[in-house]
Amino acid sequence: MIGYIILLVCTIALFALFCVGLNLHWGYTGLLNFGHVAFLLIGAYSVSLLAQQGWPLWLAAIAGVTLAALLGLVMGVASLRLSQDYLGIVTVGLAEVLRIFVQNETGLTQGSFGVQAYPIILQGWEPPIWQTHLLVVGLLAIAAWGYWQLWQWWRSSASRGKHWLAIVALGSSLIVLPPAALGLADYERYPRSGQMLLLLGALWLTVAAVDRLVRSPWGRVLKAIREDETVAIALGKNVLSYKLQSLALGGAIAGLAGVFYAWQLTAIYPDNFRPQLTFDVWTMLVLGGTAHRFGPVLGAAVFWLYDSLTRFLLPAILPLDGSQIGALRIALVGLLLMALMIWRPQGILGRREELSLGR
Repeated sequence: MIGYIILLVCTIALFALFCVGLNLHWGYTGLLNFGHVAFLLIGAYSVSLLAQQGWPLWLAAIAGVTLAALLGLVMGVASLRLSQDYLGIVTVGLAEVLRIFVQNETGLTQGSFGVQAYPIILQGWEPPIWQTHLLVVGLLAIAAWGYWQLWQWWRSSASRGKHWLAIVALGSSLIVLPPAALGLADYERYPRSGQMLLLLGALWLTVAAVDRLVRSPWGRVLKAIREDETVAIALGKNVLSYKLQSLALGGAIAGLAGVFYAWQLTAIYPDNFRPQLTFDVWTMLVLGGTAHRFGPVLGAAVFWLYDSLTRFLLPAILPLDGSQIGALRIALVGLLLMALMIWRPQGILGRREELSLGR
């Protein structure tokens, strides 16, 4: 159970980080990006292939993030002059072109056989007992920061549902925190717990940095572009430049998620980057709430907790076979999204005045 919870926390943190980049594109800038998985692919393949060539892992990770940011610039130059509908078509097409390229290019990316046996962060690390204690302290520090942010949100929020939402968030974290701490304390038995702590730290720093940026004058320009870019142009802002910056930064964040994705999978294949991943992360963003700093985190947590709970509970409750259970789980996600779009289209944490759906 401890190992499974550590894997679940890693997955939630990874996709929350992936979702933060999409939130910057859509939630704050209003860019309809249906090819977000392309940045994940670039980050994952870059770090794995460069590490195989003997690059230090930290340098390979920086290269993967940089290449993902450059892909955002290329995507922007090629498509930002298009309308929203055509922008979505171009981005999903570009993501598929990249996936098909790595699937058929056997010299560099090893084609459909994928990339395997590449170095992974913290691989073979055997920390002494005092270092495992430091890891536990680091986890508790991140948890304390999260509780503090939850308290600040609860005090400032005017939402009628803030009480039960805070209780659910606090209760879920208290269930997950002890097994995660036990996994770090017994690092030799649960080596994946080190990646979990790195992922949580990266997510924490990214959310804090993006929140500071969107509250700055730069972020206010992005929101102005989202609301009405004609007004932003009339005020003398270079709208194309700001959109390119948003695409590059959001792509870099998604590229960082791709780096951790490669380390978590330990072997990557082209089928790991199908368009379904993009639409999964869109589901997470809509659930959590667009243009909110914790919307991606909450959306990823709800999505993967639902996935885990229904995977075990539904077969025990309903007399259905595996394919029927899978179809029912997907149908329930659709019903949940439909209900959310009717009663709270801005998402759980989103604010209606910042809603950019349909614009």
